[in-house]
Amino acid sequence: MSAGNAIRKFGQKKIKLGRITLGLSLLVFSVVIGMIGFITLEQYSMLEAFYMAIITLSTVGFTEVQTLSDNGRLFTSFYIIFNLGIFAYAISIITTYIVEGEFKEIYHQYMISKRVQRMQNHIIVCGFGRNGTKTCEELLSSGRPFILIEKNIELADSFPRVSNFEYIIGDATSDDTLHTAGIDRAEAIITTLPRDADNVFITLTARELNPNVTVISRASEESTAKKLYRAGANQVVMPDAIGGAHMAQLITKPQVIEFLNLLNGLSSEHLKLEDFSYNELKDEFKDKSIMDLDIRKRTGATVIGFKSKKNGFTVTPSGDLKITEGDTMIIIGTAQNIASFKKIFG
Repeated sequence: MSAGNAIRKFGQKKIKLGRITLGLSLLVFSVVIGMIGFITLEQYSMLEAFYMAIITLSTVGFTEVQTLSDNGRLFTSFYIIFNLGIFAYAISIITTYIVEGEFKEIYHQYMISKRVQRMQNHIIVCGFGRNGTKTCEELLSSGRPFILIEKNIELADSFPRVSNFEYIIGDATSDDTLHTAGIDRAEAIITTLPRDADNVFITLTARELNPNVTVISRASEESTAKKLYRAGANQVVMPDAIGGAHMAQLITKPQVIEFLNLLNGLSSEHLKLEDFSYNELKDEFKDKSIMDLDIRKRTGATVIGFKSKKNGFTVTPSGDLKITEGDTMIIIGTAQNIASFKKIFG
């Protein structure tokens, strides 16, 4: 299902809200003018004047409260002419909102904003271009809560609407937009905008608004990558450089690339890499060695990496290595292997 029909540019939404506000304001203004006229010229009560203003404005033709004087009839004639355009404009705007579902969209955006306010330790993705699309798909498949910030409807038109997919229509370089996305409560922010200058600006802003947030940014140039690190990025990815190296390695290291494609889901078979920390283990498996856990026999998954709080990363760790506080295991296996691991050890 497409979310594009429910997405509109932030600027367009403001314009449409402005139009309906103007239409309703004109209606109220017209009623007030009518009431003043009828009270002044015909000495009507407030209720009588309101009644006359409404039936005149709507041109329904009910009976007058009392016979109008010549001045009253002249005022009513001009009042009817004055209201023809106002009433037609207001009704057309209200009808457009009902027929095109604008009220439903406004309510949908309001509900999204309320859900976003309750999110904690989520991920913010800036931009829904080629890189942003893949980022969102990966986060979606992994079940991680995230919010997409995008201002171009064409780029977000084909994304599926699901319960854990939230979006904000706005400019990611704006402080207000980042606040709306909950930057102060976010675990990480991934900026994938096509312009390097925008990514640098978002990195600086995000680091200022939340010093503890993890910032991952896209860069096109090596010089920009250095600026992003200075601006506070934790990791910088250069898709063009990675793509070029990947194409060359298809020739120089074809078997390695085939294996990497298994991990990336780019082949018919699919392996998964997962990290699993000490705190995620059941108490009975904490402070045990890899050999004691016997992960491969129990689940089919394999420990290919180990990050120790003291010694950093170890590739293909030995079986006697114990898992202690602050340690993390890197597990590889099929989706079924990983699911079995989480069921048994998690």
